[in-house]
Amino acid sequence: MKYEMTDERKGPLCRIRAKKSFANITAGDLGGWIEKAENLSQDGNAWVFGDAEVSGFARVSGNARVYDNARVFGFARVSGDAWVSGFARVCGDALVYGNARVSGFARVSGDARVCGNARVSGDAEVFGDCEESIEYDTGNAEVF
Repeated sequence: MKYEMTDERKGPLCRIRAKKSFANITAGDLGGWIEKAENLSQDGNAWVFGDAEVSGFARVSGNARVYDNARVFGFARVSGDAWVSGFARVCGDALVYGNARVSGFARVSGDARVCGNARVSGDAEVFGDCEESIEYDTGNAEVF
């Protein structure tokens, strides 16, 4: 197991602690907050940092990172090498994957997909059946 849930609670959420070293995480490092073990994969280098929260049926896996004050909840998925940071929210059935970055006060919700090298930042909202992606090597999508 790469992490354990500590006794430190914030409502229904528990703080996590690394049980082994991986990526830039050292055994014993405290992480962010999850509601249940299913929210964060024990495989790969996925991690929840600081005051970030993952709850509901949401899942973070692969090498994904959720940090700062970001929230991932509902049935949302963050995977691959994706990052969610700042005060960003990813919820509903939204997927953030590949090398995508969601930051600032951005919101990704509904059935939205943010993938490839896409960047969603500032106060941007991606929702419904929207898809922001760059699957080819001509630059990065940016939604501000």
